[in-house]
Amino acid sequence: MPFINFTSKAEDTASLIADISRRKSELLNPSSSRIQVDGEGKTPLASIPKKGTDSPLATFELNYRNLPDYLRCCLDYICVYGKGGYSMEKRKLVWLLLAKGLVQPKPGDIMEDLAEKIIEELAGFGMLQDVDDRSCVKVSAPYWGFFKVEKQTFVNAVSENSPVHLVVHGGSDKDIPTNFHDILLQSLFFMATEHSFPTRTFLSGANLGAMFSGLKFLLVLDMDGKIEYLPNEVGDLVHLRYLSLENSDICELPASIGNLKKLQTLNLRMCGDLKKLPNEVLNMQQLRHIEMSSCNDDGEIRVPSGIGMLTNLHTFCGLYAGDGIAQELSSLTQLRELGVKRVYDDHADELLRSVMKMVDLVSLSLEAETTWIDEDDNSRKTSFLPSLEGFLPPPLLHELHLDGRLVVFPEWIASMGNLTRLNLSFSYLSDSPTPVLQFLPKLKHLNMCHACNFSYIGKEFCPAGGFQQLETFTLACDSLVGWTEIENGAFPSLKYLRFDCPKLKLLPEGLQNLSKLQKLGLYPLHHDLQRRLNGREKYKIEHIVTLSYFHPFPNPWSDE
Repeated sequence: MPFINFTSKAEDTASLIADISRRKSELLNPSSSRIQVDGEGKTPLASIPKKGTDSPLATFELNYRNLPDYLRCCLDYICVYGKGGYSMEKRKLVWLLLAKGLVQPKPGDIMEDLAEKIIEELAGFGMLQDVDDRSCVKVSAPYWGFFKVEKQTFVNAVSENSPVHLVVHGGSDKDIPTNFHDILLQSLFFMATEHSFPTRTFLSGANLGAMFSGLKFLLVLDMDGKIEYLPNEVGDLVHLRYLSLENSDICELPASIGNLKKLQTLNLRMCGDLKKLPNEVLNMQQLRHIEMSSCNDDGEIRVPSGIGMLTNLHTFCGLYAGDGIAQELSSLTQLRELGVKRVYDDHADELLRSVMKMVDLVSLSLEAETTWIDEDDNSRKTSFLPSLEGFLPPPLLHELHLDGRLVVFPEWIASMGNLTRLNLSFSYLSDSPTPVLQFLPKLKHLNMCHACNFSYIGKEFCPAGGFQQLETFTLACDSLVGWTEIENGAFPSLKYLRFDCPKLKLLPEGLQNLSKLQKLGLYPLHHDLQRRLNGREKYKIEHIVTLSYFHPFPNPWSDE
């Protein structure tokens, strides 16, 4: 059942809420057949605005109408958050669909897997589109415009106690109403600035406290923007299942957060100077996903002793595993995604032993300590990761992220037959690992961010027949000047190729033979490379659908 989608500027939100309150007072005998705003219940599909059979949108509209109910409800909810081509992480969409209760359990299946299948199905129908390295999606433009209605239609529907999902873009404290008592708000998304990183305080803690008192039925609260602090009143949101404080200024969480016993997802990425989770988080036994880091150096967060009691956790990322936590992790054998920051020798062996017990683990991230030398130009000093010799990866592991210097390339990676995604960041290996990686049978996504230092690479980087399944490849290297040649038959499945190489002046001969390559990213585009590609080497890129780049020089390349 469709959502009704009404867009309002932040400064107009207060008047919208006032209109709803007035309309509710007029409705002495509400109609028994009402339009639901959140996709629950049943509404005739005829309520969807029709574009006409001769409209270019007719095919898209028919595709939407033919969707099974469960897919249509999920697409509707995704469109609320992802309207306008907004890029969304797949894993975040999984968490949101679960929080909204749109994924029906099936015996023997994990809920997160079912949600991922829904996203894959919608992508298969062309209603969601993969973005770059396939970790994000966006809603296809025709679909997020289907349910836009006039303000009065929206007010009438909401006034009849239909559940509401509200997205607020931009604005400031004075623009946002604190009284939501008159609407049945189930999802509230705050975004300080649309499509940009927020740079100023958006909502004060005092106003948030007043607002929370009227949100007793809230299921989802996403505050992607700067907030001063999280008030104690957050503990009154007892039905909350999803809480995201990403990019906030908070430095601590109130003890009252322990009242959120139904919370499934706690997203604390890039949270001010947050250093630790309170002990009260141990009361939140329904937690399935914890994602966290501080804004200070994208640093780790310390967790309380006893964290091993949260046996429903599936995702646990951003933690420091020292002080006995590495051993506690051995109790979390059901974990599917683990990310540990600032891995040190003093707890590395215990950590790796715990990881080897996680038989369901599908994603592992290990990061060494990072020190930012110059924040203005993103200069960083990365420590060595501890020795990884003797580690045996869990059998289901298919995503591996290693961030830190490596003395030697881990030999066990070559035996990971299920590996589909590999990130090697700031490894600074003396030799390229590609002669080994090219034979991994299922590897689809490879990110080599300062994994090696080299000036030139040639056809030995990937011989013919190498990287048979690879679809996306990102290469970042400050010293790389040129890639001379790609052998015919190498990278046969490559769709997306990105270079973060400021000195790159030469793209490889043979690039023109990568027939499936759809997008090429050059960050930045060196002026010498620009002249080559605008001239005698233009043939290398003529088959590529999308060229993406930024140009630091006054005369940008306009021949896209």
